[in-house]
Amino acid sequence: MSMNSNPLNSHEPGEFRQRFQTLFVVVFIALSILFVRMWYLQVIKGEELRQRSENNSVRMRKLPALRGLILDTNGMALVDNQTSFDLVFIPDRSRDIRETIDKFAALCRKRSLAFAPDVPPKGRQRTFQPVRLERNVAWEKLALAETHALELPGLITEVSPVRQYLAGEVMAHVIGYIGEIGPEELERNPAAYAMGDMVGKFGIEKYLDPYLRGTNGFEQVEVNAVGKGVRSLGRIDPVSGYNVVLNIDSYLQKTAWDAMAGRTGAVVVMDPRDGAVLAMLSTPSFDPNLFTGKVTLADWRKLADNRLRPMENRAASGQYPPGSTYKPVVAAAALEQKLITPETIVYCNGSFVMGNRTFRCWQKKGHGRVNLHRALVESCDVFFYEVGRRVGVDTLARYARELGLGAPTGVDLPREKAGLIPTREWKLKRFRQPWHPGETISIAIGQGYDLVTPIQLLNAYAALANGGTVWQPRLVKRIETQDGKPVKRFPPVRRSVASISAETLKQINRGLWGVVNEPRGTGYVLRRREADVSGKTGTSQVVGLPQDEKARRLKQAVAQGDHALFVCFAPDKAPEIAIAVIVEHGGHGGSAAAPVARRIIDAYFARKNAPPAPPRPVVATAVPAGTAAGSRPGTAPTPTATRPVVSPTDRPVAPRGANAHPEPNP
Repeated sequence: MSMNSNPLNSHEPGEFRQRFQTLFVVVFIALSILFVRMWYLQVIKGEELRQRSENNSVRMRKLPALRGLILDTNGMALVDNQTSFDLVFIPDRSRDIRETIDKFAALCRKRSLAFAPDVPPKGRQRTFQPVRLERNVAWEKLALAETHALELPGLITEVSPVRQYLAGEVMAHVIGYIGEIGPEELERNPAAYAMGDMVGKFGIEKYLDPYLRGTNGFEQVEVNAVGKGVRSLGRIDPVSGYNVVLNIDSYLQKTAWDAMAGRTGAVVVMDPRDGAVLAMLSTPSFDPNLFTGKVTLADWRKLADNRLRPMENRAASGQYPPGSTYKPVVAAAALEQKLITPETIVYCNGSFVMGNRTFRCWQKKGHGRVNLHRALVESCDVFFYEVGRRVGVDTLARYARELGLGAPTGVDLPREKAGLIPTREWKLKRFRQPWHPGETISIAIGQGYDLVTPIQLLNAYAALANGGTVWQPRLVKRIETQDGKPVKRFPPVRRSVASISAETLKQINRGLWGVVNEPRGTGYVLRRREADVSGKTGTSQVVGLPQDEKARRLKQAVAQGDHALFVCFAPDKAPEIAIAVIVEHGGHGGSAAAPVARRIIDAYFARKNAPPAPPRPVVATAVPAGTAAGSRPGTAPTPTATRPVVSPTDRPVAPRGANAHPEPNP
């Protein structure tokens, strides 16, 4: 056979060489691309990919700090913490939050469980940024999430403490509540807070949030393929917040709650010697435990749209005409300005004429010849019409402000209102109108433009009782560590001393004693056997007083009925408790408000005069243990705290006050 028949000889060397070069170039380009890609991944993106790889197996979780307890003046816990479980979605296991939520919702429906996440599903989420779906879930949902973990990628459960408001509605306006931080709050202080933190929203919880909230901890947790914790790799423990001890006496607070019996209004109890607030009540109230879980829109609407405004703290933010409780201020101004003496006589025939207007006294037949003492005891309007005319609006305003009216008291609560004590300048600036003499007549009996808050009014009477010192009302006694070591104390703060002489105070207080202890006094319903209470009744008009009897009766409708007020202090010689009560649309101060104060005073002195109880051991209780470290890998141990427990049964039950009878006082 010829050599030319060999297939290898059919290709020329040059053609083979060309094909080999082409193959070499292709292989070289492919290897170059692979090398460049490897260089990019290893050098340029190496650190990021390394972290992402580690994050696939190690996750950093936040350990919420335990908020401090809130205690009353006797050490009884008013706010505690308990263990709760939250449903959290981790996007690094499943970027589609909607799919996971739909699966879990379907599982819940099969077992007749309601599930609506706190955040709306928005499809894919940012990798590694946890999304809290629901707080404080029930045990049934918790078990469902755990048993179907493989079917629910990215859905895990976390342990967290939740607030437990032991006093419920009784202390809601003082203590307040907490909630998840909002975007505006986070923007104001991004260094101190993080998204998802629980912060104070109202009351003491808000006012002292920096002390109560503590410092969060962190833990590195190794997780498996479905995001469940396997073991802890390291942790920084959270630091619990400080405890807050209030001046509030929970026994007096509960007594005030029972005495109000569901009526709308406010009660404030204070020690006139140093401004310590012993009780502060606003009704109707709300249950702050509602805010520890998920607040539905329907629940919020019930509170926000309620015409009785249960979320408003009437004791510090409610503004009311003071009515006849303003008359001691008018008397003080007139005596200090030497415009009257205690013996000055004004004749009351039941009406007072100023220009073309007639101002009536509550006593249609009149009181006859009235001096200062009798005018205070029987609350004669005509006497104070005349005295107010002599003093003038600006001088009245000066003495009212010296007693703390018309300005915030500085009580340690947010959202306190200032009230209003009018002057000529104020009206000209506000309405661009001059002051009219007839307006002073209304001001003289606490009507017209006059507005005060219950705590302002009580602070003024405390100054009358203690010799003229205006204290700053104090709800907080001290802040302390978990083991009871003081961190910060809140000593008495003297805001001012009224320029009212001792003789003037003596004359006014003598009249206030007569209001309660003399048979014709408008507060005689409060008289105790000890004859140790001084006070003043008042009724503030919600609308102007109609002239004809038909309109007068129509005005008695609940929506427009007069507010009933009563302010008092005891014992009269050395006062140690002062009380202000307002019952909205309650009618007369003596029949509606005074009996509330009577029950509180009886309770206070019954306990004070009771024989000392035998010493009892202090019992320490702890927050429920829940899931401890090691019981479930990757979970944070539930932080615990101890508190002294004081049983309400250790306190005597106060006798009920005398039956109320109608008070003939506007």
